[in-house]
Amino acid sequence: MSRKWISFLCLGSFFVLLNLAVACNNAEERPLPTIAPTLSAIAATDTPAIVPTFTQEPTAETIEIAETATPFPTVTVIPTSTPLPGIELTAPEDFGTNRNPLTGEIVANPENLLRRPLAIKVSNSPPQYARPQNGLSQADLVFEHVTEADITRFTAIFYSQTPPDIGPVRSARLIDKELPAMYDAALAMSGAHPVVSQRLHGSDIGDRILRSHETGFYRTGEDKPWEHTLHADPAGLWQAIAAHDENRPPEFTSWMTFSTIPPQGGAPANRVQIAYDTYTLVEWVYNPANGRYARWADGEATIDANNGEQITAANVILLTAIHEKDHSICLTHSNGVCSDWPIEIQIWGQGDAIILRDGKQYPVTWLRENRSDMFTFVDADGNPVPLQIGNSWFQVLPHYYENPVTISP
Repeated sequence: MSRKWISFLCLGSFFVLLNLAVACNNAEERPLPTIAPTLSAIAATDTPAIVPTFTQEPTAETIEIAETATPFPTVTVIPTSTPLPGIELTAPEDFGTNRNPLTGEIVANPENLLRRPLAIKVSNSPPQYARPQNGLSQADLVFEHVTEADITRFTAIFYSQTPPDIGPVRSARLIDKELPAMYDAALAMSGAHPVVSQRLHGSDIGDRILRSHETGFYRTGEDKPWEHTLHADPAGLWQAIAAHDENRPPEFTSWMTFSTIPPQGGAPANRVQIAYDTYTLVEWVYNPANGRYARWADGEATIDANNGEQITAANVILLTAIHEKDHSICLTHSNGVCSDWPIEIQIWGQGDAIILRDGKQYPVTWLRENRSDMFTFVDADGNPVPLQIGNSWFQVLPHYYENPVTISP
């Protein structure tokens, strides 16, 4: 398939990026991807936006969206500490022993940085059972990705903070073979498809996988389907990792850069809509009062059930990656014929992304050259593009989506 151009239109200006998808060195031999990822961000006009709203109670199997004019929700200002101006973190030595390499923030308890990060699978469907989730406001990084039929799920990276409760915890996917490797994290999950589980346990993260029988997991006893009642106490999970002799400081092979000074240029981006096909509509609204984006899903504020506060992020990263079905794993047989395969999200090599920070958008290329590398970002000239100090949310988007993103000034 030929490579595609993607365009960004905001306030009459065009940003053009060439999508690249190049496989990189990994723990396994990987073929060069043959499909280039695409991401379209369309600037809104002064005409009120048409916001999809649900017309029926969402279910895990099917959710339909009807387009009706919906007033856009207001933003509640949540007081938050802001970093002093002029801070730049571009090299490992800039972080010292008390700054979190995943956020650039000074941590209250530097000893927390001596433990291994946790990559925890958190449910997002169906909404009536999964939302509001617990603990996401204290994650350093959150990745939202599709599972099957464009239903989304989170992998949340916890390192510097210890929330009292995280959940609901659900099963892992093939992407969870990659994310723990990037952040030298342990993977906490309810389980996985037998072949997917075999892939995970047979990889270089296999010795640091925690399942529902381990210390730290518990059932809430709520009156809802059993698979939605698994939660985790992260303090217990770190104990379980210690019992595996795997609770040590992470060894990062690449580092993200941070700066409180925004990059040059950047078009306004105060409101962002991300449509995961017909499943869910994610919205981020910039609040200049605290310099952060507030999250909404399907017209409702995304709340952390631990504290009742709306989820916010210093950085929202719209990241496009090749999504292909892995035909070596069959999820469902019908009359002896395979009818469903898991999705492999190819987050290696490079691709296109948009960084949203400080109320502006920055088109970038994401890079991940080695299996143990985390994502880094460069501009069209190959220069690093820094994130704002603070937490980040990654909206991982399939390459085959057409115009999934609308960015308004």
